Amino acid sequence: MNPVPVRRLLIDLNEPFDRRWNGGDAFRTAFFNALSMSFPAGEQFFIDAVRAGVKALPPQAQGGFAPEIQGFVGQEATHRRLHGLFNAQLARQGHVNTWESRIVRRNRRLAGADPRHAVGITAATEHFTAIFAEHLLSTPKVLAGAEPRLRALWEWHSSEESEHRSTAFDLYRELGGDEAWRCRWMRVVTLYFATDLLRQTVRNLWHDRALLRLSTWRSAGTYLFGSHGLVRRTYRPWRSYLRPDFHPSAQGGELGARWLRDNAAKTVLVAAPA
Repeated sequence: MNPVPVRRLLIDLNEPFDRRWNGGDAFRTAFFNALSMSFPAGEQFFIDAVRAGVKALPPQAQGGFAPEIQGFVGQEATHRRLHGLFNAQLARQGHVNTWESRIVRRNRRLAGADPRHAVGITAATEHFTAIFAEHLLSTPKVLAGAEPRLRALWEWHSSEESEHRSTAFDLYRELGGDEAWRCRWMRVVTLYFATDLLRQTVRNLWHDRALLRLSTWRSAGTYLFGSHGLVRRTYRPWRSYLRPDFHPSAQGGELGARWLRDNAAKTVLVAAPA
């Protein structure tokens, strides 16, 4: 069992922030705004998935998972709430979130399905977010010049993703989830996640009147495909998920643990690990 504490981040997201809050960079701002737009609906799906997954375990096995699931749910619910406040500010800026409705529509298709499917989707998506988080924490220039409270939001969220990166995966295995389906769901999640992220980022850039600017796509090329680019640095960790011997705990998490330790004054412990 992996203990998962629940914290509250000490920032105020009721105050507006600049339209290009990420160091004045239109692409990086639009990209992170798009990610945030997916979180409230996505994280509610994760919460519902692991809760249903634990209930599907034999009674004698539920007790061993319950404390970790409780911490996982607490962290995801906190992320959901703060990104909801962040997204509300984006809506006031005139941004339209089209990604969320697609998530909700797809989730409805799983109603009544074997709970292992939802847990498998959660495990795949959690791996996605964990390797994104690792890239963010290891590449400080991604948030260079970002407003301090928003930089704290993304670094805190990334650090906690590293903490609970194994929860859904271990639950899937405990449920007897099929390995072929585990890999299949990773490919499906990759397709939907990448295309939805691109669509929402483009929409955000169009609203910002930056879509057709050369500087926007120069920034995109550097951020995604540069020497420390997101795609280049995360491809191998992404591919490792498809190996039969894969486990999320093998891919670190030290950077997140260090950030949480060094920035403890920015958070308040809500619930200690059970």
